[in-house]
Amino acid sequence: MLLCFGLATVTVSQIFSKLSLAEFLAMRIKIQSFLLFAGFVFIWNQVLSSFGMYESRRLSRFRDEAQDLVKATLVASVLIYVAAIVFHVVMVNYVFVAVFWTSTSLTILVGRFAVRKILRQARMHGKNLRYMLIAGTNGEAVQFAQRIEQSPWLGYRIAGFVDEEWPGLEHIRECGYPLVCNFEGLRKFLRSNVIDEIVVTLPMRSKYSHASEVAQLCEEQGIALRFISSIFPLKHARSRMEDFEGDAHITHNRGTILDGWPAVIKRATDIAASLILIVFLSPLLLTVAALIKLFSPGPVLFLQQRMGLNKRRFHIYKFRTMVVDAESRMKEIEHLNELKGPVFKIKNDPRLTPLGKFLRKTSIDELPQLFNVLKGDMSLVGPRPMAVRDYEGFSQDWHRRRFSVRPGITCLWQVLGRNSIPFEQWMELDLQYIDQWSLWLDFEILVRTIPAVLKGSGAA
Repeated sequence: MLLCFGLATVTVSQIFSKLSLAEFLAMRIKIQSFLLFAGFVFIWNQVLSSFGMYESRRLSRFRDEAQDLVKATLVASVLIYVAAIVFHVVMVNYVFVAVFWTSTSLTILVGRFAVRKILRQARMHGKNLRYMLIAGTNGEAVQFAQRIEQSPWLGYRIAGFVDEEWPGLEHIRECGYPLVCNFEGLRKFLRSNVIDEIVVTLPMRSKYSHASEVAQLCEEQGIALRFISSIFPLKHARSRMEDFEGDAHITHNRGTILDGWPAVIKRATDIAASLILIVFLSPLLLTVAALIKLFSPGPVLFLQQRMGLNKRRFHIYKFRTMVVDAESRMKEIEHLNELKGPVFKIKNDPRLTPLGKFLRKTSIDELPQLFNVLKGDMSLVGPRPMAVRDYEGFSQDWHRRRFSVRPGITCLWQVLGRNSIPFEQWMELDLQYIDQWSLWLDFEILVRTIPAVLKGSGAA
């Protein structure tokens, strides 16, 4: 918008004011003009937001997105023109509006078309995938699954179907689709499988209790839910309408970090920041690696399987701070655990090496996780990645909603005291972060992490 606004301004000045480009650029900008432009930016943002331009449109056709985009830019351009008339902005005339609307529409259309092409190729090669479970096995469910499979560029994979035994299951089996569980076993299935979305195709009148149970399970565990009409009594999940080949779908998602341009900005920031930090800290990383190798026999890095986005498992990288056989000695010291709940923390762990104590105290042992951020397993900010052993000890499903976003190197728990915070409060802080997430909150947590690390508050 800024670039196109500048283009339209230069065009008008060339046509009406006969100013050279150098003379135009040399003009002083008044404070009131700057404030007025800020108002134009606000109008632009609000109009495009009201047309859903900042929401994920993964299932919608580009034609529908393009139509909404052209409408949004037209409305925003007209409102800017009206505001310019009210505030007597001479530069914004009919030529300005024509150039501005044309250039913004074309620029954004080309950009979004390019993004769709890039994502389409990535998904065709197995990247950016989302795993979908379908609740119900009627004809509508089969048709939906077939349409998804006929569009592999969308990046969806059908994980299977959920339903009770009934005669119509023969059609499902003939089509080659697996029945992964019944409704009674769905909770257990979700605990141990990667599922990003569940689509409910059940008849509401006869299967409402099953559909409601599925919806509540999705809300508890932070899994996106799709269904035809908004009839479920969900308290906190956010709803949005999406169009898939002419059919309307309402998505309820308790997580706020997975979709839209803010999510793209968050991921781009993770990549850029992790690359810069890896290069900048490379002398420190190499020095620590050499010291570990010198003073403690065994590998430099400690690799452990952790639970990531929607329970995807990945290997976390940390500098090794314990003796080589630390994992096998876990049972010997379980009675020393200082935290309630499934997690295991000891302030003075006897398995720590002398250098390891210093690395833990200063959080230097966490720096290799920058490579996890670069790979996409983690983010700079997010709930701390949980060990598989700790995850298997979870007793409440609402705790599992913390896995609906990428885990992070730092989080609210990290800056507010870490191991001095009880487990239940830790989980509440993670969900508070998910519910209140914004780019500004990420920035605030990153800034507060620095003094927390320097003080070593709650470190173990």
